[in-house]
Amino acid sequence: MTDAAEQISHFESIISMDQCIEPKDWMPEAYRKNLIRQISQHAHSEIIGMQPEGNWLTRAPSLRRKAVLLSKIQDEGGHGLYLYSAAETLGISREEMIDALQTGEAKYASIFNYPTQTWADVGAIGWLVDGAAIVNQISLQRNSYGPYARAMVRICKEESFHQRQGYEIMLTLSRGSEKQIQVAQDALDRFYWPSLMMFGPHDSESAHSARSMAWKIKRETNDDLRQKFVDQTAPQIQILGLRHPDPKCIWDPERGHYDMGEINWEEFYSVINGNGHCNRQRLEHHIDAHEEGAWVREAMQSYHEKKKQQSYAKAS
Repeated sequence: MTDAAEQISHFESIISMDQCIEPKDWMPEAYRKNLIRQISQHAHSEIIGMQPEGNWLTRAPSLRRKAVLLSKIQDEGGHGLYLYSAAETLGISREEMIDALQTGEAKYASIFNYPTQTWADVGAIGWLVDGAAIVNQISLQRNSYGPYARAMVRICKEESFHQRQGYEIMLTLSRGSEKQIQVAQDALDRFYWPSLMMFGPHDSESAHSARSMAWKIKRETNDDLRQKFVDQTAPQIQILGLRHPDPKCIWDPERGHYDMGEINWEEFYSVINGNGHCNRQRLEHHIDAHEEGAWVREAMQSYHEKKKQQSYAKAS
């Protein structure tokens, strides 16, 4: 057996035994690239996702709501940091990933290209968007790449609080005045279908799903994860007393699942390809903030270089 064949055999044996591949382990180049694509896209989503909620920091209805929202946004920034750090163990730099985001080469979750028009949208994002993220991320805690799997453990714990925060907002509104109920219903109507799109296209149409499943980067298919989310969300909508945005979402006792209507995939691909309501705004804001913070990064780099030189001088 050649060295290359032995490396592949060893890699596949680790995957088959449900053990983790670590940064210093040999891995196929396609596996590395697939991970970089998925982890960096996940990191970009966390960072871009701070924007639609940050839009409401100065307009939160109470000091408590403002403090909780600020804490949540800080968590999302931390999630991006964990994920960028995990991706860096694969040999790609932070600068390369950010450049890919800003030039449009790399993608992020399409949901964040929708505007937050009312305070209820903040609740819908916490409940639906973070709820969808948790459904996906729970299984990612068992993905085959060690740094990614370990990052997901803490992220999932924090996301569970984000979901509760969002649902509490929606519950409060749904128990309020007629105008508050209408605002909650409107937010649910606008964010429900984009939340289903977060899981990606049907498995038969996904370019990456089959390979990611074979390598155990993903543990569950897009469609199975979407079904879990629908099953989880339908009873929650009933508790809120709101109208379900999908009239076809009816419990099927034979399947043991809720049925669902067809997603508007034309809208999904349009948003992914840069034609969403806020695509340009999100990237422009990210680029502006990145450029404005350049002096901070340069100062930190200079400081670390100086400390490194001092350490070398003492050692010699």
